[in-house]
Amino acid sequence: MRQLLITTALCLFAAPGLLASPAFAETKVAVSMTSFDNPFLTILLNGIRAGAAKDTTIELLTEDAQLDPAKQLSQVENFIANGVDAIIVNAVDGDATAAITQAARNAKIPLVYVNHPPAELESGLPDGTAFVGSNELDSGTMEADAACKLMGGKGRAVILMGPLENHAALTRTKDVEAVFARPDCKIEIIEKQTANWNRTQAQDLTASWLTAGVQFDAIIANNDEMAIGAAQALKSAGIDMKSIVIAGIDATPDGLAAMTSGDLDLTVFQNATKQGEVAVQTAVAMASGKPTEKALWVPFELVTPDNMASYK
Repeated sequence: MRQLLITTALCLFAAPGLLASPAFAETKVAVSMTSFDNPFLTILLNGIRAGAAKDTTIELLTEDAQLDPAKQLSQVENFIANGVDAIIVNAVDGDATAAITQAARNAKIPLVYVNHPPAELESGLPDGTAFVGSNELDSGTMEADAACKLMGGKGRAVILMGPLENHAALTRTKDVEAVFARPDCKIEIIEKQTANWNRTQAQDLTASWLTAGVQFDAIIANNDEMAIGAAQALKSAGIDMKSIVIAGIDATPDGLAAMTSGDLDLTVFQNATKQGEVAVQTAVAMASGKPTEKALWVPFELVTPDNMASYK
């Protein structure tokens, strides 16, 4: 069903002459990103820019919320005051999006959340609001299931989490916990702490676990950056990389490079470029009054050394 939704939506956007319609002329699309200083979100932003570049009548405005929900709300309010035609938000905090949604709705400006789902997605997005992303119920599940198989269904693991207020981090962690609690996957989670999507923080946290004598067979990270940081800590401690399963999510260029060098055993591809492109297409379609799905899903895909060449 998720694949059907994205296919249906993309067929709508690909209709002949759609983007050339006069209704799309001089469409101002404003974007508020969680942070410009994040490798994965950079890919997402580049996807948004690539989507906008396909139509020269689209004017794209981008702002960095710098991990601040209040700053992001202020940016959205400024977008509205400046009379933009549509707004795209990569939410800093999915639980703090109600004010953003209401502000856009009051102004009758189409709003598209991308990658980080708003809390309103669960209860039902209001008219004029949509979400483009990948279903996080699949990401951590896919990651943990593959890790479990590599571990032979037993062992001890630690989890490196993203920010505690982030929906993706919470869901990915719950996914992993659910898989590791299955009868066929009796893996004990002995530590789980946040490293905020950050490579350096993950390296420091892993090093502290090693110094404290924590013993584990796998490091399950909510993203590739933290998985890479963990691998760097293991190598600095002289630990045989083949003795520890290291898993990430996102299949970023750095993540794939780490897999090529043997530092990362598996990751899960999240097509940030496609999410960005579809977010722009959705925003422009909504600005012209075209009907769109309220939730458009871009599927996750498991990446291992056997198939990673297809993702480079």
